[in-house]
Amino acid sequence: MLPSVKEISNLKDKRVVLRLDLNMPIEGGRVVNDFRLRKSLTTLKYLAEKGAKVVILSHIGRNKKDTLRPISIYLQNIIPHTFISNIYSQNTLDTYNNMKSGDVLLFENLRQFDGEEGNDPKFVEHLGKFGDVFVNDAFSVSHREHASIVGLPSILPSYAGFQFQDEVMELSKAFNPEHPFVLIIGGAKFQTKLPLIEKFIKKADILFVGGALANDIYKNKGYEVGISLTSDISDDVMEPIANSKKIFTPSDVVVLGDSKVEIKDCKKIGKNDQIVDAGKKSVKEIESLVKGAKLVIWNGPFGLYEKGFDEATKKVAKILSKSKATTIVGGGDTVAVIEEQKLTEKYTFVSTAGGAMLDFLEKGTIAGIEAIEIRQK
Repeated sequence: MLPSVKEISNLKDKRVVLRLDLNMPIEGGRVVNDFRLRKSLTTLKYLAEKGAKVVILSHIGRNKKDTLRPISIYLQNIIPHTFISNIYSQNTLDTYNNMKSGDVLLFENLRQFDGEEGNDPKFVEHLGKFGDVFVNDAFSVSHREHASIVGLPSILPSYAGFQFQDEVMELSKAFNPEHPFVLIIGGAKFQTKLPLIEKFIKKADILFVGGALANDIYKNKGYEVGISLTSDISDDVMEPIANSKKIFTPSDVVVLGDSKVEIKDCKKIGKNDQIVDAGKKSVKEIESLVKGAKLVIWNGPFGLYEKGFDEATKKVAKILSKSKATTIVGGGDTVAVIEEQKLTEKYTFVSTAGGAMLDFLEKGTIAGIEAIEIRQK
C-alpha cells in the first residue's frame, strides 16, 4: 500500500508540495470541464483544512506559453489562493515565507520550464525548497518521469493523495477480476493498446475492440478497410488476436464515402470508404456482451470523436451506466462523453487517466508509484 496523505503527522503549518493535474479544457479563456479538479478537491481541501501550507504544482496544454491563470480564476471560487506566475522571483519567495496556516499557492504551468519534462536535478531542487513533504494526487500524468512526478519523491518524504489511491485501488480490480469480465478497448493507435490486449486476452472473458483498432483486425482477416486508419503491425502479431474467440469487433460500421455517411457491414467496405464509427447493430451486440458481466472496464471511443462521430460512444456510455456490473472507465474522450451526458455518478469508478490507466493496467505500476515506493524503502 502506498503511504496515504492521512499518514502525514502534524499537518498544521507543514509545507506541502501538492502535484495535481489541472490540465482541463479551456475555451474562450474559461474552464469548460472541471472533472479532474473535482476529483482532487478532497485532497486539497483536506490539507488546507488541517492547516497545511500548500503549494500546488500542475501543467496545462502542450505549448510552453499555455498558462494556468484561467484555472486559477476558476479555482478561486472554490479554494482561495495566490497565483504565482514566476516561481523564481524574490516576490514569490516573500509570498511563500509569509504563508499562514491553510494558505494555498498555485504555481504557473510547470511545462514552461525545460527542467520539468527533463527531470533536471536543479529544477527538482528548486521545487523541493517549497515543501517539507510531497503529495502526488495526479495519477493521470504519473506515467511520465517528470520532475514533479519522480524527482520530488527522491528528495522529500512522499505520499499519495486520496484520488491517487482510489485510482490504484479501483484499477487493480482488473488483476484478479470477478467473472464474467468484459474489457472494451477503443481509440486510434493499436501500438499503444496492443500490450494491454495481449495481457488481458488471458484474463478477460470477452474483449471488444472498437474504434480504429478494429480496422487492423479487419485488415488481418482480409476485409477491405478502404482509406480507414490502420497501424503498421505485422500479421504475425495480429493473427493470434484476430483469430481469438475472445475478441469481438463491430459487425457493422459507419462509413464516410463519396461525401455521404452510411452504415455498412464490416465485410462490405468500399475502397474509398473511411470507417468513422461503430454501427447500431454493433451497439446492440455490446449491450448483449456486457449483460450478466460482473466487471466491465472501458477505455477509448468507438469513432472519430473529435470530428463528431460519437453516437456509438454515447449509446454505449448510457448502456454501461445502467449495468449492474462493476464499471470502470477512463480515457479523455470517453470520459468527456460520460461527463457531457451527466452519467459520471452512474459508474463505479471514472478514472482521470488515459495513458496512465493503460500503463498501469499493462504493468501493474507506473513511474509515480515506483518513485514513492522507492522513497519508502
